[in-house]
Amino acid sequence: MALPANFLDELRSRNPIAAVIGRSVKLARSGREHKGCCPFHGEKTPSFYVYDDHFHCFGCGEHGDVITFVMKSTGASFMEAVEELAGQAGLEVPKPSPQAAEAAARQADIAEVLEAAVATYASWLFEPQGAAALKYLRGRGLTDTTIKRFGLGWSGEGRGQLAGALRARDIGTRQLLEAGLMKQGENGPVDMFFSRVMFPIRDRRGAAISFGGRIMGDGQPKYVNGPETAVFSKRRALYNLDLARNAVRKGAKLVVVEGYMDVIALAQAGFAGAVAPLGTALTEEHLDEIWRLTPEPVICFDGDAAGQRAALKTAELALAQLAPDKSLRLLRLPEQEDPDSLIRKGGAKAFQAELDGAKPISAALYPMLAAGQPRATPEQNAAFLHRLDEVAGLIPDKTLGAEYKQHLRGLFYAERRQGREQGRAPLRAGFGGQGFGGQGFGGQGFGGRGKAPLRPVAMPPRQAPDIEKSDLLRARHMLATFFWHPALIHDLDEAFAHIVLPPGEARLRAALHDFACSAKILDRANLLAHLEALGLGGQVRDMETTLIRDEGRVFDPLESPADAIRNWWNWYNHMSDIIRILRAQHDEALRDYAARMDDAEAQERLKRYTHLLREAEAGEAGGADG
Repeated sequence: MALPANFLDELRSRNPIAAVIGRSVKLARSGREHKGCCPFHGEKTPSFYVYDDHFHCFGCGEHGDVITFVMKSTGASFMEAVEELAGQAGLEVPKPSPQAAEAAARQADIAEVLEAAVATYASWLFEPQGAAALKYLRGRGLTDTTIKRFGLGWSGEGRGQLAGALRARDIGTRQLLEAGLMKQGENGPVDMFFSRVMFPIRDRRGAAISFGGRIMGDGQPKYVNGPETAVFSKRRALYNLDLARNAVRKGAKLVVVEGYMDVIALAQAGFAGAVAPLGTALTEEHLDEIWRLTPEPVICFDGDAAGQRAALKTAELALAQLAPDKSLRLLRLPEQEDPDSLIRKGGAKAFQAELDGAKPISAALYPMLAAGQPRATPEQNAAFLHRLDEVAGLIPDKTLGAEYKQHLRGLFYAERRQGREQGRAPLRAGFGGQGFGGQGFGGQGFGGRGKAPLRPVAMPPRQAPDIEKSDLLRARHMLATFFWHPALIHDLDEAFAHIVLPPGEARLRAALHDFACSAKILDRANLLAHLEALGLGGQVRDMETTLIRDEGRVFDPLESPADAIRNWWNWYNHMSDIIRILRAQHDEALRDYAARMDDAEAQERLKRYTHLLREAEAGEAGGADG
């Protein structure tokens, strides 16, 4: 028994040929194709090419589809190869039976009926009854050559007109119902299409599988697609796939647009690689079909709010299938424009200019996610960061997903820095100092791991520090940086060992050191669990609460790792001089008090600096123990 054509198409679709061949042949991408050394004859220079639906060796001439490859590479029979591929794809091979034979015959019958309808509708368009429809198409800027290339037609106005025309070809009502050209009405079968301009829908091989129809006038719905049939599925079919497929092979860019007229207008303007879904949003099956043709298609959306929503939905759908060799670009047209209107106004150059500006999904994703997202409070910022991480987590390739997570967070932090530079709601007062110049710290990094030492970054100068309110807090800021970015401990621990800490916090530094030496994963969750086990969790929480509520807002737990490192070195620059500065301030307070011993303010100031100096000196003495 011959297997049904739609089953074989589904089998090939679910077993991408490059993936199947790549299991046994080392393939490398070459433009839109893959190439490798032919498995059927010995060669050192690759001459074996894999296209979207077949392979060909220019050395020995071997050629075929994915089923043929399995047969030739394993020695399997046709049915054995089919069964192997079906098992991998989760498909059930149709069993030989009268019902299966009948189904196969029905599909062939439907294909013949649809082709007869294509010819009939096309002929009516150029007859007197189709004059208004033809005028409409020409008014949309289509030439007669384009109209005939796409097989456009006219459905006729009278109900039952198609059935009457095809009766002479022995095509009856039952066949028209099965082909989706008629439907059951209250009083019996009626035409699916009437008073509509007709757009034939074809599969990737060019066989007619259904129709779309646009009503003449202002009636609703404006567009109607044929129903699901044995040969037509909206989730899988793409308008103009057959012609676009050939164009892409010749170098055209694959562009996915929203409607029939967009596709046709683009093709007439020279963009022959355009396709469109059929009255539905893009699906996983659509993306699979598109990626079979090119690794980076362009998805074009209208410039209205609906287009923006569709773009985000498509982007998230694509992320769940994204891979290092599968991506896409997004193109959002100007507001109130679609490809058809843009070309009619500005010609091919206008659309080409927009096409050249299509953004990789990595660049287009963040603005779409940020649009309308409230970010006025720490809680809202945290929720947005969770959203960014969630979206990046959709990517199945873990390495690529990690890259996207880092990329999206980087854009978040860059946007925040830009906002601060422009004076919008600064989240912390910057710290000054002149940096270290060329000093830096040498050594091999933490624990002798051989990491290149980080160099301090010079920061803008500031006014003289207020020792009481700032400098002694810097040690806590440096500690808190490690609470939120534990991965930085390896690079900064050696320098941190030189910092004087109050005795009560020396234990925290030792705990951080131990954690970095023993933990397999340096993340916040693991670090907090480690500190809780040592009985230090409460101290950490109190410290973080105090710092985040600090009036100067000098600590930002959501800062990027790059900002964290920059601020940490800046704090270090000041911390290395604390004892010297405190002694100088203490001596000044002592002189002031000696000059006006009866002044209560001078006496209180001396007491404060005496206490601060003793605390710092005690910390310095205990620092070696920490």
